[in-house]
Amino acid sequence: MNIIFEYHDVTASESLEEFATEKLNKLAEKYDMVIRADVFFKTENTTSDETGMICNIRLSLPGPRLFAEASHAKFRDSVSESVNDLERQLRKRKEKMARH
Repeated sequence: MNIIFEYHDVTASESLEEFATEKLNKLAEKYDMVIRADVFFKTENTTSDETGMICNIRLSLPGPRLFAEASHAKFRDSVSESVNDLERQLRKRKEKMARH
């Protein structure tokens, strides 16, 4: 699986990329239909201390692309939530494919 990182108003972080890569590779091992992941990191000014660090992940695979977004106080939490959301979507897609 090919992983592409983009940063918007955020400094690039090697440790963050490694964390996201590790999580996404686990997904790719379970679901071999995943071809590519685009990971976007950006910040947002919010009044809450619990949000503002946004992680968007778009997965390319046969059929429509999957997308997940999360906003937390830390990028790692946002990555984890986005990956968990994508795993749920992949599970549903795989179930639909198995029925046909």
